[in-house]
Amino acid sequence: MEKNKKSILENEVFLSIISSLLCIFFGLLIGYIVLLIINPQGGTEAIITILKNFFNYPSKPAAMKYLGSTLVKTAPLLMCALSIQFCYQSGLFNIGAAGQYVAGAGASLYAALSLGLPWYICILFAMVAGAFFGLLVGLLKAYCNVNEVISGIMLNWIGLYIVNMLLAGVKEVASPYTVGVQATNPSALLPTAGLDALFSNNKYVTIAIPLSVIIAIVLWIVLKKTVFGYEITATGLNKDAARYCGMKEKRNLILTLIIGGALAGVGAAFLYLSGYEQWSTTQSSVPGMGFNGIAATFLGGLNPIGTIFSSYFIQHITSGGSYLDKGVYPSQISDLISAIIIYLCGFVLFFKTFIRSRKARRRQKGGNGE
Repeated sequence: MEKNKKSILENEVFLSIISSLLCIFFGLLIGYIVLLIINPQGGTEAIITILKNFFNYPSKPAAMKYLGSTLVKTAPLLMCALSIQFCYQSGLFNIGAAGQYVAGAGASLYAALSLGLPWYICILFAMVAGAFFGLLVGLLKAYCNVNEVISGIMLNWIGLYIVNMLLAGVKEVASPYTVGVQATNPSALLPTAGLDALFSNNKYVTIAIPLSVIIAIVLWIVLKKTVFGYEITATGLNKDAARYCGMKEKRNLILTLIIGGALAGVGAAFLYLSGYEQWSTTQSSVPGMGFNGIAATFLGGLNPIGTIFSSYFIQHITSGGSYLDKGVYPSQISDLISAIIIYLCGFVLFFKTFIRSRKARRRQKGGNGE
C-alpha cells in the first residue's frame, strides 16, 4: 500500500495536475476576494456566475448554444497555448505567439476576402504567415543570439500594423471592421460537419474544435514518441550537450519556432474563418489570445493533453465574466482572475517541490520510527 502511495505522489503527471488545481483554487480565491471588496453583498453570486458561464441560461438549448460559443474561442486559444508549449520544450519562451496569431489572422482574411480562396487554402496562408514570423525569431536567436522574447515582442507590433494596413482594403465602408466572410466568400468559412446541430444550430461551431484537439494529441506523440521530439526536449534542457551529442541545435531551434508560429497562425484562422469575429483595422493593441495562451500552457503543466483542458478552463471563466452586472463589476474582472492564475502558474515548480519535500519528510519520519 505504501509503495502505491509513493508511486502516485512522485508521479510527474499527478504532481502537475495537483499543482495546476492549486493555481486554479488560489486564483479563484483571490478573484473572489476582489469581488467581495467591490461589492460585499454580491461577491459570492458573482464568482458563481463566472464559474457557471453558459449554465446561467435556464433552457438547455440556450446553454448548449453558448457552450458552443465558448468552444469556438477555445480552439484558437488552444492553438496559441500549443505554440508556446511546443517552443518551451526547446527552452524558448515564444511570447511572439501573439504576433504570429496576428499574422495568421491577416493572411487568412486577406486570402478569403481579397483573393476569394476556399477555407483550406486560407488556412495554409495563415500557417505560412505564422511560420514566417516564427522563422524570423528563430534566425535571430540561432545566428545573432537575439533573445526570442525581445524579437517576438517587436514582431508582435510590426505584425499588428502590417495586418491593419493589409486589411484596410477589405473593410466595411462605414466601420473599421473587415467585411463578413459569410457575405463576401462563403467558401472560406470552415465547414461545420454537422457539429452546429449539436449546439442548438450555432453556425460558428466548426471543425476547428476537433481539429485543435487532434493537433494537440499529434504534438504529444511527436514530443514523446519520436526522435525529433527527443532532440527538441534535449536541446531545451542543454543545447551545448545536445550539440556535443551530434544534434543540430540551431536547426532544432529554428524548426521549433517555425512550427510554433504555424500553430498560432492556424489558431487565428480557426477563429476568423468561422465568422465569429471580424478584424478591426484600427485596433492599436495586439489581441489577447496569444498572451492568454501563456496561462493555458503553464496551467496545463506544459503538456499538450493538459493544455486542452486548461485552455477550455481559461476561456470558460473569460466567457463567464460577460454575464456579470456591468453596472457593479468591471468587464475585465474575469481577465483579472486569468492574470492571477498566470502569475500563480509561476509557482507550479514551488508547489511540486513543496509536495515532494512533504512526502520526503514523512518518509524520513517513518524510517526513523522503524
